[in-house]
Amino acid sequence: MQEKTFNLLKDSFGIDEPILKLIDESEQAALPVFERLDDIMAFNQYKILSAFQKNQISDMHFGWNTGYGYDDPGRAALERVYADVFKTDAALCRPTIVNGTHALSITLLGILRPGDELIYCTGGPYDTLETVIGIRGTGMGSLKDYGITYKQVELKPDGSIDLEALGRAIGPKTRMCTVQRATGYGWRKAITIDQIREWAGFVKSVRSDIICMVDNCYGEFLDTLEATEVGADVIAGSLIKNPGGGIALTGGYVAGREDLIENISYRMTCPGIGGECGLTFGQTRAMFQGLFTAPKVVNGAVKGSVLCGEVFKRLGFDVCPQPEDIRSDIIQAVRLGSAEAVVTFCEGIQAAAPIDAHVAPIPWDMPGYESEVVMAAGAFVQGSSIELSADAPIREPYNVYFQGGLTYEHSKFGVIKAVKALYDKGLIEL
Repeated sequence: MQEKTFNLLKDSFGIDEPILKLIDESEQAALPVFERLDDIMAFNQYKILSAFQKNQISDMHFGWNTGYGYDDPGRAALERVYADVFKTDAALCRPTIVNGTHALSITLLGILRPGDELIYCTGGPYDTLETVIGIRGTGMGSLKDYGITYKQVELKPDGSIDLEALGRAIGPKTRMCTVQRATGYGWRKAITIDQIREWAGFVKSVRSDIICMVDNCYGEFLDTLEATEVGADVIAGSLIKNPGGGIALTGGYVAGREDLIENISYRMTCPGIGGECGLTFGQTRAMFQGLFTAPKVVNGAVKGSVLCGEVFKRLGFDVCPQPEDIRSDIIQAVRLGSAEAVVTFCEGIQAAAPIDAHVAPIPWDMPGYESEVVMAAGAFVQGSSIELSADAPIREPYNVYFQGGLTYEHSKFGVIKAVKALYDKGLIEL
């Protein structure tokens, strides 16, 4: 850290010198990992540029029409670019897909039919998917309400997919097997591209007609390959996570096999209409630009997570993944051990934000979650977790989940403020 920057952080933000020295030492230790991440970022930047040029994106694609949204050239071009980036037959990318849970929901409900069976191969799904599947809640139109059955296969103790157990679980009614790439609120490493390749190959070897679906939230551009390039039939994600680059105001995407995307489109709108309609409300420019900047933004976020892991490991906390591990999402989990420490960590992240830094995050019963959740996110786009944020369910063993940062420098500042908040309350020693 340069002396001017060191002094600015110390004098203008009141950061204690021992904290800055800890950050500096941790950053130096992480440099070999940063170099590897930079190579991945460069590859993905050029891949996306190639897709833009191949599809001859021009200013005309930033306009918008009204009403039903028929024959929208910007929407059509955007979805061709997404299909090219993820190496799929087709894609849907819409501002009317409200979040990642919605993208996953229309994928499940668009493909599965009464009597089918869904198997989650990475243990339980993210909290908000439990009501979609029917694990919690009744009468809301869940998969369970429509007669679609559900199984889950727990991960092995080392965090890998238990293919042997999956083989036993697959039955004659199994229609889809699903992997959640990101950790969610679990204590495990994200599922890597190599693991997805092995899993998809195994599923297809058991029965070639089973659909392999990947929840790709937080996983885009963490590797030089995407899940759809190694055997996944369909993926889904959110634009206010990685692929929106912090610029897209809302939205989600689905990419995959053409017949699957068509069926999903009928759930996205309605049978018979599908993807032919749907106004983009002038959002194509932001969605194009967000995708173009996404590799660099994701790079900054994942570097921040590596730094967070290195810092808190040095402070004596358990972290997952380890700083040197191969990353397949942007999330860094830290086991803080108490509700007070979790809330304090989130207070530090909120205080590092450009927006609403003066606001104190408090736990609350957030819709779709099983436990009270505390969330810190002073973001330009509300709820955008590619921007600097942290959240945690208020339940044992009190893990907090750090992610995002539109730039590495801001992500780094989030780590600094989280450490300072814990230090000021006497919850850590330096």
